[in-house]
Amino acid sequence: MTPIPTTNAARGALALRRLAAACIAALSAPTVAFADEPTDDGRLPAVVVTATRSEQEAFDVAASIDAVALDSADHDGLGVNVSEVLGLVPGVLARNRQNYAQDEQISIRGFGARSTFGVRGVRLYTDGIPASMPDGSGQVSHFNLDSAERIEVLRGPFSALYGNSSGGVIQIFTADGEGPPELRAGIVGGRYGQGRASVNLRGGTERIGYNVDLSHFETDGWRDHSAAERDSFNAKLTVDTGPGRLTLIGNAVSIPDAQDPLGLTLAQFRDNPRQVTSVAEQFNTRKSVDQSQAGAIWEQAVGAGSVRVLAYAGRREVEQFLAIPAGPQNSPLHSGGVIDLDSDYHGADARWTITQGAFEFTLGANFENQEQDRLGFLNFIGSDVGIRGALRRDEDNRAFNFDQYAQASWHFADAWSLMAGVRHSEIKFRSTDHYITAGNPDDSGTRKYTATTPVVGLLYSVTPSANLYATWGKGFETPTFAELAYRNDGGSGLNFELEPAETRNAELGAKLRFGARTEATVAVFRADTDDEIAIATNSGGRTTFQNVGSARREGVEASLATRLGDAWTVQLAATWLDATFRSPFLTCTGSPCTTPATPVEAGTRIPGVPRRSLRAGLTWGGEYGWRVGTQVEAMGEVPVNDIGSESAPSYTVAGLDVGYGFRLDSGKLRTFASVDNVFDKRYVGSVIVNDGNGRYYEPGMGRSVMLGVQWLWGAR
Repeated sequence: MTPIPTTNAARGALALRRLAAACIAALSAPTVAFADEPTDDGRLPAVVVTATRSEQEAFDVAASIDAVALDSADHDGLGVNVSEVLGLVPGVLARNRQNYAQDEQISIRGFGARSTFGVRGVRLYTDGIPASMPDGSGQVSHFNLDSAERIEVLRGPFSALYGNSSGGVIQIFTADGEGPPELRAGIVGGRYGQGRASVNLRGGTERIGYNVDLSHFETDGWRDHSAAERDSFNAKLTVDTGPGRLTLIGNAVSIPDAQDPLGLTLAQFRDNPRQVTSVAEQFNTRKSVDQSQAGAIWEQAVGAGSVRVLAYAGRREVEQFLAIPAGPQNSPLHSGGVIDLDSDYHGADARWTITQGAFEFTLGANFENQEQDRLGFLNFIGSDVGIRGALRRDEDNRAFNFDQYAQASWHFADAWSLMAGVRHSEIKFRSTDHYITAGNPDDSGTRKYTATTPVVGLLYSVTPSANLYATWGKGFETPTFAELAYRNDGGSGLNFELEPAETRNAELGAKLRFGARTEATVAVFRADTDDEIAIATNSGGRTTFQNVGSARREGVEASLATRLGDAWTVQLAATWLDATFRSPFLTCTGSPCTTPATPVEAGTRIPGVPRRSLRAGLTWGGEYGWRVGTQVEAMGEVPVNDIGSESAPSYTVAGLDVGYGFRLDSGKLRTFASVDNVFDKRYVGSVIVNDGNGRYYEPGMGRSVMLGVQWLWGAR
């Protein structure tokens, strides 16, 4: 009898061995195929991806990569948040904060989990345009699901080929317009004042294609003081010029005065998860965002290969009112309780690909430039609070990177293929401080980071329906501007001692097909990081950061999708992830704190990362007639701070939906009704890692009902 393991490491090792054994045993089973949407005969078609910079079937790529098919005409949900569509991708944690003043919380295999706002540690793209800035910070508020064809998710070592802060890569792609004109109009409404209206026009000729979308979303908010509106525009125009193809892309989003309910303490969550912290209402905490961007892509065949050039530019304006009392702002070092941030960004990417038989080679370079005008103001005038007061911060920040990359794939034998690549990155930070007083020194400074990140992967086709692969690579993550802004010793200038986190990443995986309708994947991974970045001090409105030694993220992820008969589809995604600090260090746990003094022991779990997660979906029906589905999510407990003193409890929630598709002479009509959190479970949907006030918990929504209808005129 196998002894029962008594430590996390032993239990993890046993789990890895068992999954590896199951993977090997599966190779002798009957073989064949799966994907997201069934074909007319019930088979699950092949998934084609481009995240490796060349179009390939995901099954034949030596990496963990998934493509989630999107079609607003068949989606039974709100259609606003990426968390709605990423649930069945293993290794990915996409959590709706129920707070539209902050972006969704997204991490991949534990990378990005420490972000308290926006997305950190994961590279984001919309139609090739970076949604992550050169410093690694990003957002998904402008992702437009109505007009999208798919979202691709790349995990593991090959993510490093996308540069800084690429613990994983998420890309959304707008569908090409083609065929006769098609007009889509949709309305969705539900409890808590949630509603979305959208209109989409797409179509094309042999030479020109178009896809234009407008949508409006609003909510009263499930929690008090969490109302929000969002207007979104997305357009894509493709032109076949003969020698090549030109794609023009435009995107805009406006989020005016989205209320911020802040987090809750554990006692507040248990007492009433819908409540809001009193200071949020007192200071009317809120955030406004306006962003617009445009880009162009030129693609042309050249001899035995092709060239692709992307250029883009955009602007993002943010105004945010924080709940900071007047007292702390009296410090001459305090930057105030109102953030006014205007960012202009632009960049370009060019690459050349050549194919010679079984060999393909890509060589490319890109640059990204981010210019920030950052102002800070007091959030009071006299006794009136929640308004813009006197200036307390004025600086210009610039982040710029210039990267070169090369990658190759070689199918050197019938059953073997090799992928390899390398990227060299150089990121420069510059801050020019214009707010200098007797008590507030000049914080100007510059910092440059360079890194070279190689990756390599080997795939072996045991049979046409069973592939094994192994990959290894290096990655890195620089500090963001927010982390570089202030020195730990209180001196002026950037935090020159803060180094990038560097990671060695390895993965073993299998991709298996059983029969014509089932596909499964399993991956065992480990990422060892040196110079992990964490909080150092918190005082006078200035939070500083430090490198804290080593960290490890290791685990197993698996997925299964199967088509049962002509109507049933089952999908499963499971992840076991052990993310821990491997070195002891000292940290601050409250404010004010000028010297780290609280010990964090080696082996303490990294906050924001659940050890276990399981998601399952069951669907019956098709495009027309009745369609019924159910979804279940089970999440393990989530530590909320570096010292591991508190955790969000584990939970299991379920959802149901039912819809009917009508075939019309002019197109089709789809209606649906859905119920989320069917059993009205009280749970923590996301956490605010290391919150200085102990308000770590962002409650998930209670039971909610939603109704929707979608018309398609001209649908084929």
